[in-house]
Amino acid sequence: MADTKQLTVNALRVLSAEAIQRANSGHPGMPLGAAPIAYTIFQRHLKFNPDDLRWDDRDRFVLSAGHASALLYAIFHIYGMGLTRGDLMNFRQLGSRTPGHPEFGHTAGVETTTGPLGQGIANAVGMAMAEAHLAAVYNRPGFPVVDHYTYALCGDGCLEEGISYEACAFAGAHKLGKLILFYDSNDITIEGNLGYTFKEDVVKRFEAQNWQVLSVDLAGDPDNTDLLSRAVDQAKQNKEQPTLIICKTRIGYGSPLEDSEKSHGAPLGEDNLKKTKAKLQWHYEPFDVPAEVIDHCAEAGNRGAAAEEAWKEMFKRYAEKYPAEAEEYTKRMRGDRPDFSGQDDLFDFEKPMATRQTSSIVLNKIAAQMPSLMGGSADLGPSNMSVMKDTDAVKYGDFSPENYAGRNVHFGIREHAMVAMCNGLQLHGGIDAYCATFFIFTDYCKNALRLAALMQLPVFYIFTHDSIGVGEDGPTHEPVEQLIALRSIPGMKVFRPADGKETAAAYISALTGHAPTALVLSRQALPQYENSGRAALKGGYVLEDCEGRPDVLLIGTGSEVELCVKAKAALAEKGVKARVVSMPCIEEFEKQDEKYKQSVLPRTVRARVCVEAASPYSWYRYAGDYGEIVAMDGFGASAPAKKLFEHFGFTVENVVAKAMASLRKCPVRLKVMDNDGTRLSD
Repeated sequence: MADTKQLTVNALRVLSAEAIQRANSGHPGMPLGAAPIAYTIFQRHLKFNPDDLRWDDRDRFVLSAGHASALLYAIFHIYGMGLTRGDLMNFRQLGSRTPGHPEFGHTAGVETTTGPLGQGIANAVGMAMAEAHLAAVYNRPGFPVVDHYTYALCGDGCLEEGISYEACAFAGAHKLGKLILFYDSNDITIEGNLGYTFKEDVVKRFEAQNWQVLSVDLAGDPDNTDLLSRAVDQAKQNKEQPTLIICKTRIGYGSPLEDSEKSHGAPLGEDNLKKTKAKLQWHYEPFDVPAEVIDHCAEAGNRGAAAEEAWKEMFKRYAEKYPAEAEEYTKRMRGDRPDFSGQDDLFDFEKPMATRQTSSIVLNKIAAQMPSLMGGSADLGPSNMSVMKDTDAVKYGDFSPENYAGRNVHFGIREHAMVAMCNGLQLHGGIDAYCATFFIFTDYCKNALRLAALMQLPVFYIFTHDSIGVGEDGPTHEPVEQLIALRSIPGMKVFRPADGKETAAAYISALTGHAPTALVLSRQALPQYENSGRAALKGGYVLEDCEGRPDVLLIGTGSEVELCVKAKAALAEKGVKARVVSMPCIEEFEKQDEKYKQSVLPRTVRARVCVEAASPYSWYRYAGDYGEIVAMDGFGASAPAKKLFEHFGFTVENVVAKAMASLRKCPVRLKVMDNDGTRLSD
């Protein structure tokens, strides 16, 4: 068996190197060095069924160092998880199932999209959180319905990224003992030896974060999988701490480029690949795998299949004894969500309120009916108004080592890891995740937000304090370019509601479909509009209209809709007919058919004013050649909000002036009065 183990490890090495060489692109260094780690996890410890890669109670494996994707694909191939020899040969090619970095939803078995270093660690923390939460909610004596581990494999680069510190500190504080992180420590990054950049004592760092730390030296004995397996066994005995297993390896092991940064991110070259195979005593045709390797790997898969059958039998007994819990668990793991679209009380608002306040009201109404909802804020819960509040009917509690069943999460001041952990919560299944912070801090969250969109994860984000309305805190806290930044992410829905009913529509949209949604909310109070509501689900709609064909369109979002409404009245006094269009979500508006879009923004009305207290770049397509834009061309300032809006031109008078200017620019002029009382020509 020892020879078969060695043969299997070398199969992973060679298949990875061959795929990279054929593609003439990729990262062979880590697959060659870390193959024994991957083998040990899958062969000895990972609970998985190759025939049912989405089994609820499977162990999760996250390749945080996503550049080593060739290793993951080699594993999927030899363990019968759906990838063929042809898939490996098509590595990194257009349309293949083996892209350059692992992609969730694209390749079966990939638990999360990784590549940006450190993201996978944070995702794994989120998955471990989900396991702990669901176990606390649904497990009963004798019925461990939720009982699995989360494994992650990272490298030096992942631990250099700040997100890893954020996420690992959270995991240690919350005693996530079923999280095991393997650190492929080879002291090499793209630029060479780590001596210039990474001198910290990793053991002390993780111990300070309340992790158990174990070390396995594979540099001197690269294929000692038994030693590594014993470390995993030891990790599993500690239920009070997550475990870091530091594995000293040699990058590019077995190749002429061993211990060199040259093996990190480029093919070995045909000659070096040939020498590598010779050193590893690999005498098979390219992409061929010996039958004994396939049979050996099938043992792990068979164990997993048997484990799933046993779990299913146990779940049947569980359902007989705890039918309500079993039904709810099944719905949650299936991803069922309530349909809130017909729920009128979500739209019941009369008094002026900040949209962060209306958000809190809607959130809590939804949370009471949605046991899967779980989330929190980056230490800004009271300001974001993002807390699910206990009632007589529902006790949400705080997620903690003492109460993993709690649904309110205190993420701490960790915006980047917070969003990535929410991605992990959502990816695990059974959780509908949300998180919150000030809108300005989306800059810290950006990479994780982008990955949520890439993976089409229906996480939603509560981003408050949305503009210069922040006021006295000044330009460091006043968002300007953040709206256009989020709107530029493909697949991200960005809602900036004008009132409570639009906020309710934003929530309904967020809980529908497969896309992340950003709710961008005001600090200051806004009026409630009679004609707002479900129409906001279309992204843009006519909030207030005029008789007949409008002379000018006033288009706004959020707090600036109020300016448009007041400007409409002022323009009417000048004989100008204006239509007010609220555009809370450009992405949803652009999904509508052309007939609907023309009914809201008719192309025949070329005089337009777009108003938003943010960067103007979202609005050129709607302003057209003759339109005007009232927006922010620079940063904000420190002053009371009302003074700032006046200072930066967000006034009724300025919107009216811009409307008149747009009318004057139009090639067909209307009989309206100019500012000085003179009549414009027809």
